[in-house]
Amino acid sequence: MGETMARPEIDELVDDVVETDAPWVVLVWNDPVNLMSYVTYVLQKLFGYSREKAEKLMMQVHTEGKAVVSSGMRAQAEGDVAKLHAHGLWATLQKDT
Repeated sequence: MGETMARPEIDELVDDVVETDAPWVVLVWNDPVNLMSYVTYVLQKLFGYSREKAEKLMMQVHTEGKAVVSSGMRAQAEGDVAKLHAHGLWATLQKDT
């Protein structure tokens, strides 16, 4: 009982490089199904955007094929994509460059 447990040695040369959870962006893609008014409505509802901002993003989706609608840490971006999917929009996430 009087024995002491040997403590494992800690490697002092551990790599100090830590990858941060760089911001991720959520993209909404143009699709042949949803009306422009519906896309505007969803962006307002999910992200609290003003009608003007939601319409601007919707027009970017319509004319350029996609638009960044939110950004943040990966978990948040994944949640936003899931919400957009639940509303029938095509959305993906990717690391912000």
